[in-house]
Amino acid sequence: MAIENENSVVGIEYEVKEAGTDTVIDSNKGAQPLEFITGKGQIIPGLEKELVGMNEGESKTITVKAADAYGEVNPEARQTLPREQFEGIDLQKGMSLYGQGEGGQTVQVTVVDFNDKEVTIDFNHPLAGKDLVFDVTVTQARPATEEEAATGQVGGGCADGSCGCGH
Repeated sequence: MAIENENSVVGIEYEVKEAGTDTVIDSNKGAQPLEFITGKGQIIPGLEKELVGMNEGESKTITVKAADAYGEVNPEARQTLPREQFEGIDLQKGMSLYGQGEGGQTVQVTVVDFNDKEVTIDFNHPLAGKDLVFDVTVTQARPATEEEAATGQVGGGCADGSCGCGH
């Protein structure tokens, strides 16, 4: 089955590098495939768009421009905060910290600079502004069940009692 724009359950094995480098940023090769449902915004849009039409077992090298990956760098996404807010943290330039956003979601920030009084953090994703190259193999491609399409969760619930979720 070819992957469709919406409601296809897809499993992929991938390795991703920043375009123009040989440095692997992330990979799940030899591990569990990444599973998601198309049309639900679960992976970066540029990668999902290029997977549409691929079949199980097919491999491809896909270049995703920054705008279709983690976006361009937003210079307004930097903030300088009082050093007291970082008490007990051994700060280092370039380190990632995790906090809570206004809506309660987890937010990742990067420490850009700091001194005795202030800390400058960047809310841009660490891969913002970077073009990415994915080496992808489709390990699974099938239509989503009604429940998967409705919930956005691969495998859904425990209707038949065989999913081992403790019920």
